[in-house]
Amino acid sequence: MISKARENILKKIRQALANPVPVPFPESEGNNSVFQPQQQEPEVEFAENFSKLLGRFSFCMHEQELLQQLNQLFSMRKWNKIYCTEPALLQKLRQAGLSVTFTTDLANCDASVTSCENLVARTGSIVLSSALNNGRTASVYAPVHICIAYSHQLVYDLKDALSGIKASPENLPSLITFATGPSRTADIEKTLVVGVHGPKEVFCFLLDG
Repeated sequence: MISKARENILKKIRQALANPVPVPFPESEGNNSVFQPQQQEPEVEFAENFSKLLGRFSFCMHEQELLQQLNQLFSMRKWNKIYCTEPALLQKLRQAGLSVTFTTDLANCDASVTSCENLVARTGSIVLSSALNNGRTASVYAPVHICIAYSHQLVYDLKDALSGIKASPENLPSLITFATGPSRTADIEKTLVVGVHGPKEVFCFLLDG
């Protein structure tokens, strides 16, 4: 037996379905973005938003300048154990004669160096996926993450990055990560703490190309 209260609820639902109420603000629904369109060069916009998130950004005109800056960074920070498993990237770093040791021991490295899928200018995010040679872990477990990207990898919004990855559905990665600055949390007494769940510092070296 259906209770009286339940019958009243079902009756109201039937009445509502029979007499639908028009949407009061029809222009509020649609596919238009709620964010402002791109106002400046993507390199500039990414650099500004990435820096606001405590990321460390550097623009390089060519690979020689990149290698010089990396060498200065490693020397200044006294980083010796660098984790890098991407063959093409590792070969360039070794050929540069950097005064560091390249290791596969992620747990005890000083920093990890990786490439990326894309850079998102609007949010200052680095897009990573399991399809990259470094897999799922290099950008998360190392105390410092260093990303090397090229200007042609810049996109404006998150949807642009996802569209590029989904362009090859047969090679769709099992994991897509949006790394937006160093890890942070405010769960502890509502105090912002950086570097709790991942790298304490994130560097992005952007090459023109």
